[in-house]
Amino acid sequence: MQNSDVIIIGGGVAGLMAGIELASSGKNVVLLEKEDVVGGQCKTEVLKTNDEEYRFDYGGHRFITNNEYLLDFVEDVLGDELLVAQRSSVILHNNRMYEYPLNIKNLLKVAPISLLAGAFIDTLKIVLKMTKPNDKNFKTWITSRFGKTLYKNFFGPYTEKLWGIKPKYLSADWAGQRISLVDLKDVAKKLLFKNKKTARTYAKSYRYPKYGFGSLPIKMAKRFEDLGGVIITNAQASEFTYDESKIKSVKTKDNEYFADNIISTMPLNEMSLKLGFDSKLKFRSLRFLCIGLDIEDFSPHTWQYVSDFDLLPTRIQEPKRRSPSMSPKGKSSIMLEIPCNKGDKIWDMNEDELLEIVKKDLNKLKFDIEDKIVDYFSFTTEHAYTLMDVEYNDKRDKTITYLNKFENLIMAGRQGTYRYIFLDTAMETGLMAAQKLLKTSFISKEKIYNHRNEKTVIETKSVA
Repeated sequence: MQNSDVIIIGGGVAGLMAGIELASSGKNVVLLEKEDVVGGQCKTEVLKTNDEEYRFDYGGHRFITNNEYLLDFVEDVLGDELLVAQRSSVILHNNRMYEYPLNIKNLLKVAPISLLAGAFIDTLKIVLKMTKPNDKNFKTWITSRFGKTLYKNFFGPYTEKLWGIKPKYLSADWAGQRISLVDLKDVAKKLLFKNKKTARTYAKSYRYPKYGFGSLPIKMAKRFEDLGGVIITNAQASEFTYDESKIKSVKTKDNEYFADNIISTMPLNEMSLKLGFDSKLKFRSLRFLCIGLDIEDFSPHTWQYVSDFDLLPTRIQEPKRRSPSMSPKGKSSIMLEIPCNKGDKIWDMNEDELLEIVKKDLNKLKFDIEDKIVDYFSFTTEHAYTLMDVEYNDKRDKTITYLNKFENLIMAGRQGTYRYIFLDTAMETGLMAAQKLLKTSFISKEKIYNHRNEKTVIETKSVA
């Protein structure tokens, strides 16, 4: 039995941010992490071979923020290890490579006549207001703003592959927060006038740790412990004791913990189920295939989106494009993101079999790595994406209403609030949770749940 002021469940950046804020104010804080190392979705895996190291993040993290306090914090924690990187993205489709964001020179050079003609007709319909915005679902959001041609060629196949469901069953919220251009009129203005004010777009410059994003939570954990915080790893919160209005204790396989308040970054669906409510919310998983290469460069791009539905990966990343230290000198690597669900064929597939499929897919994309592979491995993450189907908002609202009856529970983080948010926003929710407990400012639970929930692209502004 252990007693503390606050128990934090989950050692990702949101939980650690909350812990640092609380511990620096003199609170007795215990953080429970189910894995053997902190980081959550923000870890960096290492492939060691021939006395060399290749590093691979869990996904495509990059630090972009308009929060100066948060930027100062990250700069202080990482010091000289925090680099500035430039993003370069392309879309691979039908053996053609399209620059992203779109530019007229590349489109005219690369796109087939049929695609250009279809997009032109769709643009006329939108400009003449023959097509009106329709936010019923992802498919209608795209087709009403970008037309059937671009939906059929790019948005539709990629989205179905990523989520594993038909786009018509996916919420329009995903499009509103992830598509960097508003509609085809927006595209046309940006292509023709090159005026930054004519269209929203993503931030190309971002901050990135020299040795991968996993170094951020590792250094945050040290700071938390230096402040008196306690981190217990291999401690999954398996059971709670509670009454109608309060959680009394958190049980792990080895101990039982008591505290006045609890901050949880556990996935919202799992937390609610342990407290007696089935949210029916789901997550989409990812499997990462990481390959060390005996070549200096694979491509000049940070990542390449693979829109072809019949090819397994959705995205190819080259880690050294973020930091040269992610690969040995003179060599490179690639990480392929492959959507799946926990326990399905892709999740359980033998690594050798997976590699053979991926090599064939890369050959179709005109990448031959057969004699360049140094070594490879794979890893998975169960809660990669919140599955934002057309009913997710209703299910999420009911779950939040249920959990709000526990007066001493605050949910935070990407999985804990069931939001597809970036790293800086996840950290902000942890900070807000701590500030609510410290009563340094009035913050409602609802504000934490919906922090930065605006229906706009969230990469557009950055003080970094």
